[in-house]
Amino acid sequence: MLVSFLNSFMSYLMVMLVIVVVAGVATAIGINMAKKKASRNEAVAAIKGSNE
Repeated sequence: MLVSFLNSFMSYLMVMLVIVVVAGVATAIGINMAKKKASRNEAVAAIKGSNE
């Protein structure tokens, strides 16, 4: 009985770990993309400002 419970517990723990890792990677990619977009927008604004 205890072995069955530990087996189920470890199974759910592994699923939770995979979900946390995927969420962490998605968050890191999103932050990286947001920073790139912000720096690109600043560069475009600087170029437009120097032309006027």
